[in-house]
Amino acid sequence: MNKFTLRDLHRDKVSFGPIEFSGWIRTHRRSKQVAFIDITDGTTVQGLQLVLNPLQDDYAAIEAKLSTGAAIKIAGTLKESPAKGQQFEVDVTSIELLGEANPETYPLQKKGHTLEFLREHMHLRPRSNTFGAVFRLRSAAAMAVHRFYQDRGFYYVHTPIITTSDCEGAGEMFRVTTLDLNNPPKVNGQLDFSQDFFKEAAGLTVSGQLEGEIYATAISNIYTFGPTFRAENSNTTRHLSEFWMIEPEMAFYDLNDNMCLAEDFIRYMIRYVLDTCPEELKFFQERDWTTDDHIAMLEKVANAPFERMDYTDAIAALQKSGKTFEYPVSWGMDLQSEHERWLTDEYVKGPVFVVNYPKDIKAFYMRLNEDGKTVRAMDCLIPRLGEVIGGSQREERLDHLQARMQQMGVPEENLWWYLELRRFGTVPHAGFGLGFERFLMYVTGMQNIRDVIPFPRHPGFAKF
Repeated sequence: MNKFTLRDLHRDKVSFGPIEFSGWIRTHRRSKQVAFIDITDGTTVQGLQLVLNPLQDDYAAIEAKLSTGAAIKIAGTLKESPAKGQQFEVDVTSIELLGEANPETYPLQKKGHTLEFLREHMHLRPRSNTFGAVFRLRSAAAMAVHRFYQDRGFYYVHTPIITTSDCEGAGEMFRVTTLDLNNPPKVNGQLDFSQDFFKEAAGLTVSGQLEGEIYATAISNIYTFGPTFRAENSNTTRHLSEFWMIEPEMAFYDLNDNMCLAEDFIRYMIRYVLDTCPEELKFFQERDWTTDDHIAMLEKVANAPFERMDYTDAIAALQKSGKTFEYPVSWGMDLQSEHERWLTDEYVKGPVFVVNYPKDIKAFYMRLNEDGKTVRAMDCLIPRLGEVIGGSQREERLDHLQARMQQMGVPEENLWWYLELRRFGTVPHAGFGLGFERFLMYVTGMQNIRDVIPFPRHPGFAKF
């Protein structure tokens, strides 16, 4: 027997003839002479039609239980379909019920469901066409990350999930502790972390960047790809408490090298999903949350040159735009989504890097420019989304780094090892971060970040 997936079948990798197949029922209908079942195994948006004789003993015995969501196993003959709109069908010779799905209690039915409804049934939502497509594309995009960096000689480094370093310095870390919270030990009114499991305050990482620099300054080019966490009480459609980041760090790179790599990376990722997931992208384009030119827009970004613009020039362009923004524009402010979208969609009409941001709105580890006011930071902005990548050339000069840490109130004793990287064989180096879910929102067109991660974590929700 020829066992296969529907993805194989619809990509012409399966021959006609005897087959065995298992999957879940989408629809079931019958007449006096014939019964039809549309079945899926979740590997593609498309299903497979089964044709049965309603007088078959095994069919008749389970007919009443062949409802949407039920799992079955069949054997039969795969052949070309005479019906319009489908290439294949199976003449079924045997059918077995593997698992029932009582239509009175099974939440997913033949009708379409809203994304809000599916979020309420998160354990079942991957069975829907929409979320099946999202997570197949997510899998392909994750593979693209590794292929891109591995093909370029980068080394994959697993940076710690539990850490004592707050990379962003915003204090939005989830605390990791084994202390008795009902009766915690204290010294001078403060929690005594010396009695905790790690003997000091620890939390879930907000970024693997600082630890990534350790390995970049030893084996040159590395990347991390793992979960990061923010204890930020935000319920917007663009924020999660747990999300995945891709963070390359490169020794002997300057800001220009950093932008070149980031541009290549974005283009590669978009091209990979265009080539690997055409069915899923076509499905997304037909949904009401995307536009009719969604795929054409991805093609354009995959092939477009990325412009580069100084932050000061970007501010000047925004001020001269004649637009009334919700957030008034002034030099020294951080760009908001509305500003980023105007720059990409109306001013540049394509992707753009904005560089050399004011030092006061950027992190302590970014290299100070000669003007003493700006740092070698970069944000990659793409049409219809805004920022997709943020990065910088790192500050490799010990004295400058110490001065910045002092100015920003970053305690040296917590990052003594980070300073030692500048004492022993320091080199120019750079890196950036791409939020994986933010990228997935862009290529799928999904409007809520909770819909592109298998198990979203956000304020008030950590089920499963």
